[in-house]
Amino acid sequence: MPFSRWIKALVASAAVVALCVPNAAIGAEPVEIPTILSLTGTGAFVGTGQQQSIQLLEAAVNKNGGINGRPVHFAIKDDQSNPQVAIQLAQAVLAQKSNVLLGPSITGSCNAVIPLVSANGPVTYCLTAGAAPAPGGYVFATLTPTPDLLAVAMRYFHDRGWKKIAYIVPSDAGGQDAEKGINAASDLPENKGIEIVDRERIGPTDISASAQIAKMRAAAPDAVIAWATGTVGGTILHGFHDAGWDVPVVLSPGNMTSTFGKQFGAFLTDQMFMPAMSYFGGPSAVDAKTRAAIAQITAAYKAANLVPDQIALSAWDPASLLVEVLRRAGPDASPAKLRDALANLRDYGGANGLYDFVKYPQRGLGAPAVLVIRYEPGKDDYLPVSRLGGAPLVR
Repeated sequence: MPFSRWIKALVASAAVVALCVPNAAIGAEPVEIPTILSLTGTGAFVGTGQQQSIQLLEAAVNKNGGINGRPVHFAIKDDQSNPQVAIQLAQAVLAQKSNVLLGPSITGSCNAVIPLVSANGPVTYCLTAGAAPAPGGYVFATLTPTPDLLAVAMRYFHDRGWKKIAYIVPSDAGGQDAEKGINAASDLPENKGIEIVDRERIGPTDISASAQIAKMRAAAPDAVIAWATGTVGGTILHGFHDAGWDVPVVLSPGNMTSTFGKQFGAFLTDQMFMPAMSYFGGPSAVDAKTRAAIAQITAAYKAANLVPDQIALSAWDPASLLVEVLRRAGPDASPAKLRDALANLRDYGGANGLYDFVKYPQRGLGAPAVLVIRYEPGKDDYLPVSRLGGAPLVR
């Protein structure tokens, strides 16, 4: 079922879904969750979408009981997509002795903050798939790791017979993480026969990708991985369009937003693929708890006349999980107690899948929660083309 039709079906049933505890009394003293997002700068494409998601969640939680009867407030600060600013904001959070921190939005900022919080907390939930938190520590990260997303995409390519692969990534921390993931995925036993025929990089502020596109095309790949989000992702797509090169391309799921579609939709074709979370697979792909969580986020977004996208999901589940552990352990619990509560959480239904932090430390989700989707031009829609894990659907 196309993604938009499934969402319409969920919207029809979501009006009666409450997020948490129904109609509980709210006290006066809020539970504040410090939050660092990239609201300006190169990461604003991600951070502003995450801000919207978090604010919708805050309203839904407070409408339905808050945290043990107290309202929750996500105190959002802008790191300007600058790791140094993120460090300054995180130091302020440490000074106020908060037990939790949500964010930052982008890989560079998250990696800059990790050394500050790794020893004693607070429990920090980064909102980038590019983070690589150490197992058992105070840092957690959204979605599945970038290598898992890429491994699922690579398996889809492999099973389709597209074994000569080229890639282009930004020359920043996120691009470096993607490059490692691409190379690791190509070396997996199930992807035997995959050959990387060209490796390209692009500056985050470059305004043209024509030279890199020409070099990739000359290598004659069966498919391309273009792992970049926002403006630089659009620059790459513009390059494919200008070159008139119609080849299967895997894009970062961070581009699956209405904003990206409005800016760069003219360059998207039915050869564009993305690895995406369980949310986008349709009701037959997910369990009952995940369906219920999807109905919850859908209801919140419908009330705002919006539809959630991948950026929304990257913030909604982490924010929900912090609310959950603050309920379970208590809003004034120590960082160590909250870390243990989250690290031992299993069978938790989120919009991205069924979380198990024992099986998947610091993430809760792995490659089995990922599938591949394809863009449908003219409909601004996405169609699942693989099973969870990446095996192509037979159509």
